[in-house]
Amino acid sequence: MTLPARLSGVLCPVVTPFKTDLSPDPDRLIRQSQWLLSQGVGLAVFGTTSEGNSLSVDEKIALLDRLAEAGIDLSRMMAGTGCCALSDTVRLTRHAVEVGCAGVLMLPPFYYKAVGDDGLFDSYAGVIDRVASDRLRIYLYHIPPVAQVGLSIDLVERLVRRYPDTVVGIKDSSGDWDNTLALLRRRWDDFRVFAGSEGFLLRTLQHGGAGCISATANVNGAAIRRLFLNWRDPQAVAEQEQLDALRRLFQAYPMIPALKAVIAAHTADGEWQTVRPPLVALRTEQKRSLLASLDERAFAMPGLPGRHCINP
Repeated sequence: MTLPARLSGVLCPVVTPFKTDLSPDPDRLIRQSQWLLSQGVGLAVFGTTSEGNSLSVDEKIALLDRLAEAGIDLSRMMAGTGCCALSDTVRLTRHAVEVGCAGVLMLPPFYYKAVGDDGLFDSYAGVIDRVASDRLRIYLYHIPPVAQVGLSIDLVERLVRRYPDTVVGIKDSSGDWDNTLALLRRRWDDFRVFAGSEGFLLRTLQHGGAGCISATANVNGAAIRRLFLNWRDPQAVAEQEQLDALRRLFQAYPMIPALKAVIAAHTADGEWQTVRPPLVALRTEQKRSLLASLDERAFAMPGLPGRHCINP
């Protein structure tokens, strides 16, 4: 079997649809994934925006199987596999490799705080050694504002030097450009640095980065990808400013419920608004305000499949 190529470009932490009984809805997930791929956007299922830590390991495995059975291009997908329990991370990571995912996006174990680099190194090393596959490609996930456990640059370097063919990239969702820049300046051999949002995309590409993994790619992926393709062109700064303006609009609301509300409106499928507790759906007045603001911008999601439309 061919070894996975390292990923680059614009990837999306795909929102996870739930039925009214709060069980995951694989059919809607398949349709959303198909649409994103048609927009030139890669997939990062079970990320933060995917409500990944509200899903059990069994649920994630079942969804991965359904995506694979539906013919989703897994060479353009990484799966979030980082859990608090080492055994859960190993099991989920091994399954992602077995079904053919191009990589995994791996949080550190985040329950215990202030464990230090040695403990985090041992955790990642424990997964790598137990999965024991030359097809495993790990993209580290640095999101200290949420996880409250970050990955120091020294730790990243230690992992890259110990496992150069396995630890191949990072998503930096610190929101700290200086941290992203420091990672980019290390210039590890073919190490892929992804910005955690499109707000840093142009600067990341200008310094040799791989792209971004962004929540708002769920609804605006084609425009984000356009900047990825055109970042050397004179209009790139203006394109970045347009992306920033739309991002600010979504950030004025709880991000995950806002994305789901917009998808619900554009698919005429109200069930898309369902989120798992502890998240709550947008209030009616919030949804109206968000959709009105998008209408003022003539915002559209062309080709998004509706409730009864299943792509072949």
